[in-house]
Amino acid sequence: MALGLNKILITSTNTNTPGAYWQLSTLTVTAPGVVIPAGSYILFPNTNVSISAVSAYNTTSNAATWTTVLANNSGSTFLVSDGVNVAANATTNSTITLATVNGGQAVSGTYNAS
Repeated sequence: MALGLNKILITSTNTNTPGAYWQLSTLTVTAPGVVIPAGSYILFPNTNVSISAVSAYNTTSNAATWTTVLANNSGSTFLVSDGVNVAANATTNSTITLATVNGGQAVSGTYNAS
């Protein structure tokens, strides 16, 4: 994931290559749910997956209240996750695809060799 959404565009590049704008990642979602990693994403529709976020937190009991913010079979929306308070929940185990700005590939060279 890139730290910023701006990127120099290179023509004729494929997704998930060093010069590509989009970096696709998949996330396996189970029935209990899985937290979405921190980042900004485009979420594609999925039949069995809903997105929830923490709407309240009780500091006395350390219990979070989760509220559905995106229903099953919804998507094609911009999604922001802090890596803690946004989760994907599945009615049956599923895989979702998230698209984010490509953060680039690690660079090797004279000044950063170990």
